[in-house]
Order: sequence, then C-alpha cells, then structure tokens
Amino acid sequence: MPTSTNAPRRTMLLTGASRGIGHATVIRFSSAGWRVITCSRHPFPENCPWDAGPEDHVQVDLADHADTTRAISEIRERLEGGELHALVNNAAISPKAAGGARMGTMDTDIDTWSHVFRVNFFAPIMMARGLIEELKAARGSVVNVTSIAGSRVHPFAGAAYATSKAALASLTREMAFDFGRVGVRVNSIAPGEIDTSILSPGTEKIVEEDIPLHRLGTPDEVAKIIYVLCTETSSYVNGAEIHINGGQHV
Repeated sequence: MPTSTNAPRRTMLLTGASRGIGHATVIRFSSAGWRVITCSRHPFPENCPWDAGPEDHVQVDLADHADTTRAISEIRERLEGGELHALVNNAAISPKAAGGARMGTMDTDIDTWSHVFRVNFFAPIMMARGLIEELKAARGSVVNVTSIAGSRVHPFAGAAYATSKAALASLTREMAFDFGRVGVRVNSIAPGEIDTSILSPGTEKIVEEDIPLHRLGTPDEVAKIIYVLCTETSSYVNGAEIHINGGQHV
C-alpha cells in the first residue's frame, strides 16, 4: 500500500539488490513509497524500474571489511543524520566447484570459507552496528536473509554457504536480544527454492519430492514477507526466523 502523502517518507537499505529476491524487494518497497538505498558489487543496472536508483546506489565489496566500512560512512552521509527504518541484509555468495558441483567440507579451501563468511555473516553485523544510531532514531527493523540450507544439508548449497547461513540465524537471535533493548527489531527469513536465475539443475526433483506445495516460490512472495517484517504489522515480532519454502522444512 502506498504511504500517505502526509506521512514522512521511510527509508530502507538493502544489500544485494541487483537480482532475484533483492530486486523484488526493492520494487516492493519502492512501490509503497519508501526511499530505497541499495548496495551491491555492481554499478546500478540501467533497466531497474524504481525512482532515484542511481542516486541512491552504493557500490561496495562486502567481502572487504575496509570497503564495507567506507560504504557505511557514505550511507550515513546520505541519511544526513536522519532515520533508517529498515535494513535488509540480503547479499550472499555461494561458490560452486567445476561444473556447478557442490563444495563440501573436505574440498572447500580456507580462503573460500573466509570469503563466504565475510559477505554472508560479517557484513550484516557490520552494517547493523555501523548504522545503529539511524536505526534507533527510527525504531527500525533489521531483516537478515538466511536459507533453508542453514538447517539441513542441501544437495546444491555448499558447506561454507550453509554454515554461514546457520551462523547468521544464530546472529539474528543475538542481535534481537541486544538491539531490541534500544527499540530495534531483528528477524530473519529463510527462503527455500525460489524461482531466480541461480537455481541449480535438479531443482525440479526437489520441487516434486520435497515441497508439499509442488512449486517454486517467487521473489515477490519473499519480498512481501520482508515488507511485513519492516512495518507495524510485525511490531511485536523480534528474534524470529520465518520459513518461506512451501513446507519444504516440515
């Protein structure tokens, strides 16, 4: 629903905005009248449909702690000491072996483990801590995007990705405890098989055998839940992990 013309405009920051769930989330919030600040490794894509996109896009390598710190400072400058109503930590990487094969615990080198955790785990807490004053001012909401792979061995998701998402789920609980004391809610969503460009061959078998609804989820179905977690509808939800997987986890 669009915001009232008399209400102050809300601001959301999203990492990993260039495709899939991130792209759908930006469209969902932008269409509701929010100002959306996006972060990704890539420049702002010219084919994106939301207003003020290039002006509110920050290019950043979240695997680089120094560059992440630089981006946080730039975002704070853009907020001009104002309020940040929502932070959505969506950026993530999931390296594959040759031919797209799953990388397990025995064949993932330590540099890959470190790279994955810097993006998938450390960047979310760096972002939230770095923007805590703006989140406090808005009594805002943080949403961390975890994964069904964080709670079970997945046939396609690698060990580094899966363990980083399990760690992010635990971090969400810790953040909910700490941030909640200053009026900032922290929750997570755990998507299952969502119809995006990064689906692996063989997903059709998972849909048929493991998902009660017998279909993929859509990016917009995920974006709608993220939106709810950032609005008054979920004002007493804190420390939750919402499964969005058509019943795949049961």
